[in-house]
Amino acid sequence: MSKYLIGSIVISFLFVTLSACDNNQSVAMVSQSAIEIDETPRVIAHRGANEWYNESTITAYQIAAETGVDSLEMDLRMTKDGELIVMHDETMDRTTNGKGKVSDYTLEEIRAFRTMESDDSKEITEKIPTLKEILETFHDTQNYYIETRLVDEKLAMEEKLIQLLEEYQLLDKELVTIQSFSEESLMKIKELAPDTELALLFRKGSFSLEKAHTVDFPIIGIESTDVTKKVVEELHKKGKEVHVYFINKKTQKEEQERVLEYEVDGYFTDYIHFTKEILAI
Repeated sequence: MSKYLIGSIVISFLFVTLSACDNNQSVAMVSQSAIEIDETPRVIAHRGANEWYNESTITAYQIAAETGVDSLEMDLRMTKDGELIVMHDETMDRTTNGKGKVSDYTLEEIRAFRTMESDDSKEITEKIPTLKEILETFHDTQNYYIETRLVDEKLAMEEKLIQLLEEYQLLDKELVTIQSFSEESLMKIKELAPDTELALLFRKGSFSLEKAHTVDFPIIGIESTDVTKKVVEELHKKGKEVHVYFINKKTQKEEQERVLEYEVDGYFTDYIHFTKEILAI
């Protein structure tokens, strides 16, 4: 249940209690304490600590974990032979020394490629990790925020994902949030693992408050430029959390400060220290 819905229930109960107690001062003091709800937003490391290291690599996630973020965010892709790797793009062109679609390669073939980045003085390389390798690295020491997607417009990765999460006992420990732009994928996850926390993502420019109101998911993910005070307030009234992602790194810090005023519930950040600083955590 959302913290906002819980807060509404608690406040309503206290209002009735206070009315019946003729403004007793001691009850008022207890009531004030009771309605203090932890509303610190989640800091979600977008593709790991990608500000300092190759995105979506084990090292990037290790650096992010050391900073004390709330969740490690990762995107899944499926290989030709049905293995789950952690990579954002459909193709390997931008972040690796490989070319072409991930789904055209087997895992063994992908092992031959490396993630690529440069710090101007040297070239930094690291292998492309499987989801299993990341889970094996962190086990239950971290919270995972995992994005699923359709594979060639079909449901394909959900059963494999849930199988892995159950193998590492992460669902029972409530350490996983699964997000997707695909309602179909989220509904499949809900069928396989009903108690998993789910987040529906909206692409930039396609946000619908009416749809966000009605879908049966507790978290709504919105691109920052679509976030307004009214949107956040309306979703909070429905007991839903608002998690914000940013697609423009040049304006991300400015946008983080803007949405801070609206009391959003989560930040997919590429600038971990900056986000923690503005949240005073």
